[in-house]
Amino acid sequence: MRPFLIVAAVSAVAAFAVTPVIRRVAIRLRVVDVPTDRKVHAEPTPLLGGVVLYVAIVVGVIAAWTLPEFRALFRESSEPVGIILAATALVVLGVVDDVRDLRPATKLAGQLIVAGILVRSGVQIFYIWLPGVGIVSLSSDLAALVTALWTVAIVNAVNLIDGLDGLAVGVTAIAAGSFFIYAHQTSGAFATTAELLTAVTVGACIGILRFNFSPATIFIGDAGAYVLGLILASATMSAISRTTEPQFIDVAGFIVPALVPFVVLAIPLADVGFAIARRMRRGRPVFHADKAHIHHWLLDMAGSHRSAVLVMYLWSAMISASALVLALGPGTFWRAVSLSIMGLLALSILVLPRALRRLSAGRVPGDVPG
Repeated sequence: MRPFLIVAAVSAVAAFAVTPVIRRVAIRLRVVDVPTDRKVHAEPTPLLGGVVLYVAIVVGVIAAWTLPEFRALFRESSEPVGIILAATALVVLGVVDDVRDLRPATKLAGQLIVAGILVRSGVQIFYIWLPGVGIVSLSSDLAALVTALWTVAIVNAVNLIDGLDGLAVGVTAIAAGSFFIYAHQTSGAFATTAELLTAVTVGACIGILRFNFSPATIFIGDAGAYVLGLILASATMSAISRTTEPQFIDVAGFIVPALVPFVVLAIPLADVGFAIARRMRRGRPVFHADKAHIHHWLLDMAGSHRSAVLVMYLWSAMISASALVLALGPGTFWRAVSLSIMGLLALSILVLPRALRRLSAGRVPGDVPG
């Protein structure tokens, strides 16, 4: 655990130290997010927070390269270097998108190219689990296709929840931290790519959160959401494909260790599904932006960035905790604990929105939300 804490701390310090510098650069270059009717912030805010996250993650990986505990990983696997190369390409795409607002087709093409870099680096999903069928091994072509789909899905899931100050960064930190615990508990004696990536990502998110939480002084932009999504996608694929035969726990097909990524990322993935269905129903392009995401719904009720974001943090943490308990603690007792957490989650979904609505309605003019 100690080497992972070191690289996470290095990433956190790097993000904290670099953010003011990148913020000044963004202001000087006028790379700022100007408020519009479909955005919730009121003041022009510097972008390029994605560059901060990228730099912090790279610094964390370089720090790991200098530690003896990670030498075997870098010597025997091409995954870390390949993922950093993919992240480099994606952060460039994201920065260009932040500056010039690229067309959806161009974004998708760039994301698919990045997925190709992952495939060439050996980061792939080699098998999947299908209910009622079991484990299905994939051919090389099908593995590349599934890898591309998973990468694009996670990258855009993180991007879609980046609608409130600190939301994407915080939810990603929770997801990465949860998956680090899972990967660390199920790994062998040597460090793995999944552990390293999630550790440095948690550190980078913590380091920038001071500046990105409401009221944010810098936004991560598409570049940041893309990088965070890529790291999560890569880490989960690396962990799932680490062994030739995953060991599934028997919980009536409800959850398996290989499905932990889906559960940990349940809220962003659900938001993606709702957004696609909503836009198709209205006859709008899938990539058409709107203000009907889960976090916008919470914001309307809470009337406060901080309240809405903290509720999303809570829900993400509860889902992640339930998944980890079920995956790492098989047995009747731990199943009961997991179901209890999910019960509390369901109760909070019913109670918290109403409580936030009442608090919001009870504010008098002049009150400052959050």
